[in-house]
Amino acid sequence: MSASIRLDKWLWQARFVRSRTLAQGFLETHIVRVNRVPAAKTSTPVAVGDVLTLPFERGVRVVRVLALGTRRGPPAEARSLYEEILDLS
Repeated sequence: MSASIRLDKWLWQARFVRSRTLAQGFLETHIVRVNRVPAAKTSTPVAVGDVLTLPFERGVRVVRVLALGTRRGPPAEARSLYEEILDLS
């Protein structure tokens, strides 16, 4: 079995949201897709290679997970966790 992390925790570590609580709220109010499948729970597992579709108020971002991370580090470290595929913001 490959390593994975909770979607809400990964969004927080990758600095898409400011806190885990906000990540959970974001996932409850927006339809985030993991590999084109809507994430049913905040605990949806995310693994390296997964593609996430993130709808924000200003547009949609599509990213590929490059690493899972171990902490919420500085912005440069957070950017190393994903590859931007599409940014329509």
